[in-house]
Amino acid sequence: MKNVTIYTDGACRGNPGPGGWGAILMYGSKKKELSGGEISTTNNRMELISVISALEALKEPCKVMLYTDSQYVANAINLGWLDSWKAKGWKRKGGEVKNPDLWVKLVALLETHKVTFTWVKGHAENELNNRCDELAVAESKKYKEMSP
Repeated sequence: MKNVTIYTDGACRGNPGPGGWGAILMYGSKKKELSGGEISTTNNRMELISVISALEALKEPCKVMLYTDSQYVANAINLGWLDSWKAKGWKRKGGEVKNPDLWVKLVALLETHKVTFTWVKGHAENELNNRCDELAVAESKKYKEMSP
């Protein structure tokens, strides 16, 4: 398996509101930036979509070190919430899990790739996380201009 490093971030102007996501994929000396957005979304959806989009961009099963400033995403994986939600039919103590459509997509990708999730502090000294934030914010601004 190839070793790939991924950084991801999501942003939203209002919650819900116009949102964007950014991702950086690195393999050896190769580096690829991805970004996108939606006209009406939430920050957590953009965080998840950034992870999903980055993993979907991989052309074969890979061993991935994924860095995110989203505690929502990192904790869901690292603290076992995702396994519990899935086992309970996408339910949690407080009711339905939010964004089950995206979690289902992520589960499938995690069955293909061996992914280690690491939380990094957002808006700090991490150059690659900050670049993902720039990509996400730029996308959210594009969608803000489109919103009524």
